[in-house]
Amino acid sequence: MKLITAIIPEEKLDEVREALIEAEIERITVSRVSGHGRQQEIVVQRGKKVVPNLIPKIQITIACNDDFEGITVDTIIRTARHGAGEVGDGKIFVQDLKECIRIRTGERGGQAI
Repeated sequence: MKLITAIIPEEKLDEVREALIEAEIERITVSRVSGHGRQQEIVVQRGKKVVPNLIPKIQITIACNDDFEGITVDTIIRTARHGAGEVGDGKIFVQDLKECIRIRTGERGGQAI
């Protein structure tokens, strides 16, 4: 099992979500987050460091069985990327998921996803 976390621009949420549904990946969690990466570097103006503002982003979290890792990641990359790719397009983190438990039934593992 895998836990896939994607940080994408807000304006890409609908496009990514629709593409995931078309790829039969329908169970997602979406959160509004903020942060900054390379799109805003710390600069020095008049001898003072200017810290970049936090930029609103969307975090998508998807728990999936190993067979769906590739299609999930490829779908997010294809739909979240701006044209040829730009700074600020986002990041995807893939982690091993030790356990998943459905609270309602007590099911565990891949069946609970």
